[in-house]
Amino acid sequence: MNLHRYHDVNRRGTIERIFYTTKDQQGMETAKYANVYLPFGYSDQRRYPVLYLIHGGGGNPDAWLDCSMIKNALDTSFAEERCQPFITVFPGFYNHDPIRTGRVDEEAERGHVLFFQQELRKDLIPAVDQRYATEASRESRAIGGFSMGGVTTWFAFLENLDQFSVFMPLSGDCWQFGGLGGGKQTEKTARYLHDHTMEQDYGRDDFRILAGTGYEDIAFPNLTPQIEAMKEDTDLFVFSEKMEEGNLHYVVMEDAPHMYEKVYQHIYNYMPTLFRENHG
Repeated sequence: MNLHRYHDVNRRGTIERIFYTTKDQQGMETAKYANVYLPFGYSDQRRYPVLYLIHGGGGNPDAWLDCSMIKNALDTSFAEERCQPFITVFPGFYNHDPIRTGRVDEEAERGHVLFFQQELRKDLIPAVDQRYATEASRESRAIGGFSMGGVTTWFAFLENLDQFSVFMPLSGDCWQFGGLGGGKQTEKTARYLHDHTMEQDYGRDDFRILAGTGYEDIAFPNLTPQIEAMKEDTDLFVFSEKMEEGNLHYVVMEDAPHMYEKVYQHIYNYMPTLFRENHG
């Protein structure tokens, strides 16, 4: 595994904000923003694929940038031509600042990330596609996230498969049947992921799942059994350790607890194959 090692580069991307309006769970309009990373040399004379990268529980659109070296990982990867440049969007799935009580309200968190799926397709993606030179197709969109952002990613697979073709859930399992469902209701969860996808007439060639966590990560006991159960449904999920094969990949890192500072390494490692086509 190639791990990201920090070093400075001259060809740095830029961060700006996009503002848009959406509706909250009560139907009230609310103003929101997302951070947008534009690779060095960004030009509206070409079209770029887009990665939507979601924060964890209690976070906001700034969390990935504040808590990890994700920007440097993007900068160095593009400067070293490890992959074709793409735009990265850092949104927030809360419509209001979360109330932090010291305990996680699993049902409330589940409600936030599930409701966010409407915002993605109706408000955020259209706003991004209108403002930036995106390729504006599901084949050129990926979504990933950490912790509750990983949960968000699984819901995107279920609710927005027509919007994305690549899914990168990091240290978060599928909560279709409640909190920590990947561990608590493993077989039921894996079967639903399979059946719901087949019912939408998507097959093994229509998506890729690039999952990851760490052996010391609190998500490991719930995400791992879910992935193992998904491996059994080989008519849809084809697991492989080779990135050029299969549509289901799962990497577990050593010495990697539940932290942005660790989990962003998965993104760095997956970047060369995130968008397989030669864009530009």
